[in-house]
Amino acid sequence: YRPAPLSEKAPPDTFVVQISVLYTVPVIYSIVSGDGQEYFIISSSTGIVKTRQNLKPEDFPVVFNVRATDSSTASIFSEVSVNVEVIDENDFPPVFPSSLLEQSLEENLPATQIVQLQAQDNDTGRNGLLTYGILSADARKFRIDATTGILYSTAPFDYEEEPTEYQVVIYAEDDGIPEKKRGYCTVVIKIID
Repeated sequence: YRPAPLSEKAPPDTFVVQISVLYTVPVIYSIVSGDGQEYFIISSSTGIVKTRQNLKPEDFPVVFNVRATDSSTASIFSEVSVNVEVIDENDFPPVFPSSLLEQSLEENLPATQIVQLQAQDNDTGRNGLLTYGILSADARKFRIDATTGILYSTAPFDYEEEPTEYQVVIYAEDDGIPEKKRGYCTVVIKIID
């Protein structure tokens, strides 16, 4: 049996799977091995498996064996394995060390690196895998490397003819399941004469 993966947030008494046998007389179901942490409980009469306690994703997958025993003859039985996986939920959004950064940039420079932004995400796996983007800014003036978080200017600035301050709102987005989460940082760029 490979039941649908469980959420790490599944509470005790969550339905996992129902084990069934083709047999003419009643059987007694029991978990015989593989569930060392005692995460699961089975109804001896219905074969319904449920969670017994809160789940720790790091302990999974768990493969345990269920035995169906003839109710009148204990020496007649059959066993089957159950493979249970747990989905590590996307618990945390990305967080930047500071939500506001100020950077200075000289006018008349060609396209150049301004600053590298680095967010942290306390999730593991793809839930902690970050990509960076620009939420709002003058699109003709700035770009960000989605992987490294490095913010670049894309053209020179003119102190006399253009604004002397720009606000660029950066986001870091994780690749979370079931939903992606974002964190934000505003970079204020002051153009120097």
